[in-house]
Amino acid sequence: MDELQVIYFDRVSFQLKEKQNFEWLKDYGEVFSVFDEQDSGNICFGIEKDGIKKFVKYAGAKTKEYSGLPEDAIARLKDSIPIYQDLQHKHLINLFDHFEVEKGYALVFDWFDGECLHSHWSFPPPQKYTHPDSPFFRFKQLPVKKRLESFKSILEFHLYMEKNNYVAVDFYDGSILYDFENNITKICDIDLYKKKPFINTMGRLWGSSRFMSPEEFELGAEIDERTNVFNMGAIAFGLLGGELDRCILKWDAGQKLYEVAIKAVNTVKKERYSTVEEFSLAWDSEAELLIN
Repeated sequence: MDELQVIYFDRVSFQLKEKQNFEWLKDYGEVFSVFDEQDSGNICFGIEKDGIKKFVKYAGAKTKEYSGLPEDAIARLKDSIPIYQDLQHKHLINLFDHFEVEKGYALVFDWFDGECLHSHWSFPPPQKYTHPDSPFFRFKQLPVKKRLESFKSILEFHLYMEKNNYVAVDFYDGSILYDFENNITKICDIDLYKKKPFINTMGRLWGSSRFMSPEEFELGAEIDERTNVFNMGAIAFGLLGGELDRCILKWDAGQKLYEVAIKAVNTVKKERYSTVEEFSLAWDSEAELLIN
């Protein structure tokens, strides 16, 4: 295993498998936070200049949790630019700028004061589910109404995505940011979303198995609207139920919404709702009664 190098920069320190120059960040402000534990090959920074915060996602460094090639991470990050541009939406973090750096590529987003619901670097499971400071634990203590409103934001974005002929890949609770003060939800990581038609050429696709449909493990399977329906249902169980324990006893949002969610996560693809739109219509008609 490569010996990790500790890099000190502004107010933060982080670890890489190989030292790299990050002086270019100084042009964009002072680094006040760093996220160096993703397995995607990206390293991310919170930067502030003249009172304005930005979020910088950079590929090209040998990050400690990534076992692939930096050039593959760079290619994936560049490929994500048109995705953020095509799917620009009020519930998605906004891509502000992107540019080449000496050894890699950087995307700059507007900062959002939300907390990641899968902050595994601070609260690795089981603390994620039990620690009183864990964002996920705190989210699960919110009233059902607030959690339904949060899920509605997620659903609205994925309706928009579906209308724009994309499918979600690697959407999980680590892609969800929640601002507890203002009760606002944003989606932060759609780098691997794909234009339709999309066929699974990997076998096991990118993603968290907690939210993945059977076809996302099947080489040659079509990844389509029904796959997205499964993903939305699985997310609903994460935010409102027992995640992988999908019994009604762990469900907080009533019998009728449970029936909608359990149909969405049917392992038999043709038994699910046919589109996110169809799922959303069934869901919204019941959810509105609980929200209002």
